[in-house]
Amino acid sequence: MTNGKSIRKVRKAVFPVAGLGTRFLPATKAIPKELLPILDRPVLQWAVEEAREAGIEEFIFVTARGKEAIADHFDAFPALEETLAAKGKDALLQVVRQATIEAGKAIYVRQDAPRGLGHAVACAREAVGNEPFALLLPDMLMFDEPGCMAGMMAHYEEVGGNIIAVEEVPREEVHRYGVVALDPDARDVMRITGMVEKPSVDEAPSTLIISGRYILQPEIFAHLDETAPGAGGEIQITDAMQRGIEAGEPYFAWHYTGQTWDCGSKLGFLLANVAFGLRDKETADALRAYVNTHCRDES
Repeated sequence: MTNGKSIRKVRKAVFPVAGLGTRFLPATKAIPKELLPILDRPVLQWAVEEAREAGIEEFIFVTARGKEAIADHFDAFPALEETLAAKGKDALLQVVRQATIEAGKAIYVRQDAPRGLGHAVACAREAVGNEPFALLLPDMLMFDEPGCMAGMMAHYEEVGGNIIAVEEVPREEVHRYGVVALDPDARDVMRITGMVEKPSVDEAPSTLIISGRYILQPEIFAHLDETAPGAGGEIQITDAMQRGIEAGEPYFAWHYTGQTWDCGSKLGFLLANVAFGLRDKETADALRAYVNTHCRDES
């Protein structure tokens, strides 16, 4: 599948976290939206843990002004750790350490203006260097065992190239997403032949959407340099990937079948909190009882 070429290890992950979070104002006036909690940890931490599980060693955050709290969250907090240890709160100590990224393994770069996901990825060019990297959109909270990125990484080790996680949606919803077209003759793998950002229902090439997880080769940066603003007046990563496909670079879809919540929306954020609350042994029984008592359909 790799035509004899060795597959380079994916060591780095990029997290675009420069958005203003206007849907959650006024909460996000002082708190980055990526630090809003899903149960007991920020939505961004769930994505970092997913990347860690997949073997990622370095974490690149594309930030903006007012996002300093993200670095604080992943930084070590010796005074807090000492206090927890002295009080014998070992479980909490472990939770705090789990949220820490080892010194030198977290890199923060600034995006000067909200110019789209493609522009955010381009800002990470120097930190990524000339090697493949993972791209995780933290707003898309994905839960599976193993995690989405771990599954993608296993697939990448078999086929190489660029891997895009895709999910099936009803056709009437395709206009909200980037949608892929697949090669019908590539029976052993899902080879992507094209993609389009937010197509109309009639123009969508399939009902498989790009779901917020990618493994990309460094050639994407050259394509981003040549990509003009597209949908929404922003530089779209989808358009740059389409350039790569047209240049003959291999792109493959990995069909993700776990659960996904769009935590960039109020409803998705609430549903994710309910779902994770129902999984947590401390909150599950009481939350289920509350939902059964107060959330019945009385119609």
